[in-house]
Amino acid sequence: MESGWAREGFPGGPRGRFGAGDDGGKRKLKDRTVRNMYKRMFFHVKGRWGLMLLALACLISNSLLEFVIPQLTRYTIDDVIPGKLFGALPWVAAGVLGTAVLLGVFGYLSSIALASVGQRAIFDLRNELYRHLQSLDMAFYDRNRTGDLMSRVTSDVGMLQQLVSAGMMQIATDLFTFTAIALYMLYVDWQLTLLMLATFPLMLFTTRKFSKRFRTSFKTVQQSVAEVSNHLQDTLSGIRVIKSFANEDYESERFAERSETNMKANLRTVRLRAIYEPIIDMLNYLGMVAVLVFGAWQVMRGHLTVGAIVAFLAYLRLLQNPIRHFSRILNTIQQSAAAYERIMEVLETKPEVTEKEDAVRLPPIGGHIVFKDVGFSYRSDVPVLRDFNLEFTPGKVTALVGPSGAGKSTVAHLIARFYDPQQGTITVDGFPLKDISAKSLREQMGVVSQEIVLFNGTVRDNIMYGKPGATDEEIIAAAKAANAHSFISSFPKGYDSEIGERGVKLSGGQKQRLSIARAILKNPRLIVLDEATASLDTESEHLIQEALARLLVGRTCLVIAHRLSTIQSADRIVVLDQGTIVESGTHEELLHLNGKYRRLYDMQFPQEQAGGEPA
Repeated sequence: MESGWAREGFPGGPRGRFGAGDDGGKRKLKDRTVRNMYKRMFFHVKGRWGLMLLALACLISNSLLEFVIPQLTRYTIDDVIPGKLFGALPWVAAGVLGTAVLLGVFGYLSSIALASVGQRAIFDLRNELYRHLQSLDMAFYDRNRTGDLMSRVTSDVGMLQQLVSAGMMQIATDLFTFTAIALYMLYVDWQLTLLMLATFPLMLFTTRKFSKRFRTSFKTVQQSVAEVSNHLQDTLSGIRVIKSFANEDYESERFAERSETNMKANLRTVRLRAIYEPIIDMLNYLGMVAVLVFGAWQVMRGHLTVGAIVAFLAYLRLLQNPIRHFSRILNTIQQSAAAYERIMEVLETKPEVTEKEDAVRLPPIGGHIVFKDVGFSYRSDVPVLRDFNLEFTPGKVTALVGPSGAGKSTVAHLIARFYDPQQGTITVDGFPLKDISAKSLREQMGVVSQEIVLFNGTVRDNIMYGKPGATDEEIIAAAKAANAHSFISSFPKGYDSEIGERGVKLSGGQKQRLSIARAILKNPRLIVLDEATASLDTESEHLIQEALARLLVGRTCLVIAHRLSTIQSADRIVVLDQGTIVESGTHEELLHLNGKYRRLYDMQFPQEQAGGEPA
């Protein structure tokens, strides 16, 4: 049986997950470099210049303050101790302590400023990504799994937080510190400095070699996290099915497999880091050995003082700090780059259904809908509708019946413009759908389907979803019209009662009546009923049919049904088969044709066939 807004003939399609194209291949994405990532993240922080300048000033001040303590050390060794300047010792101590206090203050201010900028940038990026997801069409969601998209919005965006909060400024500050100290050391002893700097090309070469491997490794980690999220989303939302089939152990094993894949991906990353960081440390120590041995030789020759070489070693440590920072932050950069690529795959995806720049707002509609020579397929090799022509009369009920995969739900999808047909045109009150804004169309539509979607929250929240900001009187009136007020009033908290995730605390009939109340509150001009009473008990179906009768008064209605008993009073019944209309007429007219409709009717009501004409 076709459930909800089932997609006839669409098993996933050959099209790529994020791209769309007739060749079905995955759309090639532009190369994302670290520079691109920084440019885009800079776009998100550029509006907060005050905090950025404060952080930069504090970081530069800290870099300059780093010069003070080595100079005080040199002064103490070369001047205070030989000259026995006892009066200078308190000033040396005050200088060291004062520098330490200032370093702490500037460090605190820079951390707060960077955290504020970073958090705001992540907030903006996550909202941008979510808004873009909301703008994408249904074909995109047909191709992509919910868990993977959730991982991109949460985990991948979160990966960029450290980069924005500290990484961007840390690299800029380290570059400033490195340049300043290197110039000073060249001034003090250029030979010793060049000897020490000889190891830096090796560090850059090693970093470049490991950089690509880190990014590939981190992207694998992110993909494995997405697989875990997919499994969680599928199994937790379907926990009743799992328990009904006693498949808890089976799903636990499947989850363990995905978790193991994630664990192995993380371990590969750790192994890379465990190799890379000691190599960088060894090269740093090699530079220290060169400075220590050559510096000692210079002291013994009388070309340098002991204080100078001690200060030089201290500056060497300060010079190596940016290298150490960069080797540590390389992991963050490449992890962020991998996450950035996954985020950009979504942000650069263009919807297949797009609005014209000059799209007009649809005025209040009468409901005259015309399909003319429409051809549509979810995938090029499986046509769903062929040369389809159909007219919906304003204020009348039109029912679509036919076997699963005949194209019934596709007609509703196309009216809502979830997809665009490949051939032909669809008009509403004479307006081509491609010329009007989708929002103005969908604002005047109401959908009640078998696959009911309710949100975790209260009864009031779910009814009010049809009209945000509705008054209590409007909500109660809609509930009464949907035959829902009585069971809502029986709850201890009434309209403020929590219904649980997807309405788990309600029966099928109660959930359906809430969805009808939501549609009634919206007061749409066009109603789509997609198997709205399927799988309900007789009493619930009777109450819902009463509610639907009130909802349909004076509105254009499309009813999709398998149970023919629910559409016998429709003004017109259209029989579909393999994407084409094979019969059309009223219930009585179709029975007398003895065609497809009659065969469907006889299969559902064999007792009527035995007794001749139906009662």
